[in-house]
Amino acid sequence: MNFIETRGNDSTHPLTVTFSHAILNPIASFGGLYTPERLPDLGKDFLQRHLNSSYKTLARDVLTAFAIDIDANVMNEALSLYDQFDNPSNPVPVVKVLDDLYVSELYHGPTRAFKDMALQPFGIVLSSLAQQRNENYLILVATSGDTGPAALETFKNKKNVRVACMYPDGGTSDVQRLQMVTEDATNLKVIGIHGDFDDAQSALKGLLGSDTFKQKLKQKNIHLSAANSVNFGRIIFQIIYHIHSYLELVRQKAITLGDKVYLNVPSGNFGNALGGYYAMKMGLPVEKILIASNKNNILTKLINTGVYDLRNQSVIATTSPAMDILISSNIERILFDMFGAERTKDLMQQLEKNRHYQLSKAELEKIQATFAADYCENDEGKAYIKRAFGKGYLMDPHTATCFKTYETCCKKPLKTIVYSTAEWTKFSPVIANALTGEVDAKDIDALKAIAKTAGIKIPAIISDLFSKEITQKTVIDKQDIEKEILAFL
Repeated sequence: MNFIETRGNDSTHPLTVTFSHAILNPIASFGGLYTPERLPDLGKDFLQRHLNSSYKTLARDVLTAFAIDIDANVMNEALSLYDQFDNPSNPVPVVKVLDDLYVSELYHGPTRAFKDMALQPFGIVLSSLAQQRNENYLILVATSGDTGPAALETFKNKKNVRVACMYPDGGTSDVQRLQMVTEDATNLKVIGIHGDFDDAQSALKGLLGSDTFKQKLKQKNIHLSAANSVNFGRIIFQIIYHIHSYLELVRQKAITLGDKVYLNVPSGNFGNALGGYYAMKMGLPVEKILIASNKNNILTKLINTGVYDLRNQSVIATTSPAMDILISSNIERILFDMFGAERTKDLMQQLEKNRHYQLSKAELEKIQATFAADYCENDEGKAYIKRAFGKGYLMDPHTATCFKTYETCCKKPLKTIVYSTAEWTKFSPVIANALTGEVDAKDIDALKAIAKTAGIKIPAIISDLFSKEITQKTVIDKQDIEKEILAFL
């Protein structure tokens, strides 16, 4: 299968590229992204065949349907990493919380967040390609908290790959920060920046599109790629767990194969929701995709009004910090799929130049036929955490935002799949406050309080972080990022 460009072609990039090209070179013409030329049609027969399949078997067949140019042995090695999750036979448990609400737990990997689902196999694929080509790569990462630890974990000590990971200093939880700044592999560089995630992501996109920066890397015999969801190598693995979660509901006899469901996704950069959208287009029976936001509700406004407006907007710090994002990169792929390259280029250029665009009435109606959205205030989220805990379920503040969209956006009596993107350990002060009223607790104290209240143990992979040496101490202004990365190289 070939990949094409969301903003059309500038006559210097190839008209179509392979999957391997797209993941090694994720930025396309005019600063656009790569997306599949077509999506495979899986249909009901595919779902029927995989009713009793393991996660790895399902994943292998989904990837095969895309006909990507990755060696089968490499793909098998990549997918084998799911064996290292908490339960190798079921790396993504789907848990019933309410009569018609089920939570798909995507956080049972090494960094306790959903980014492991894509980044664990992605790291194997990309580093294998680099070694096959005898090329060296710099992988850029911008993180609001979860992508960074997952990318560092998957790429540490990999041959032919070095990683520069940028995070907003003070904009992550203590656990997320410790997962990054205690990494000591020599091929990893962690950079805290004075700013927010959008600053980090803008720096990443700027460097990916900078001919000057690429020339400096070329002098060092280094190529450039990225591990953020601008890279389709991330997205292709995120399609799989939506299909798996649906099949889990069938296996649990919650639905009959062919019944429609709601997919309910906490969303910042929109990659998780995009995976659900592609799964829907490939044949998964979905009524609508519900987009849950926090106070940074740029996506709610887009889906409800057709307006994407960054004017007079700045990122608001919330209790669900991984969603403290205003520039959602993967909306671009939705716009392309629905409205084509010319319109997508126009809208993206409007956003970059004027920090604003507005969809037409017909375009908005098309968006709303697939998506519905709402946002959750901090206090509302904590109330949902406490309510779910009263029913025996412990969840993080990002998952909690989905309970708002469940209440306001489900217009039909269908089952809802909520996607839980992080374990409770990643955001313990918020959860402790919701459950016990504890205020301004440090992460380690909050972890202990929750463990005592819930009668559970803190996973060693988390508790051990607090005694590890801080090895990555760089915190800089955003204008110094390029200089810092070149010094690292």
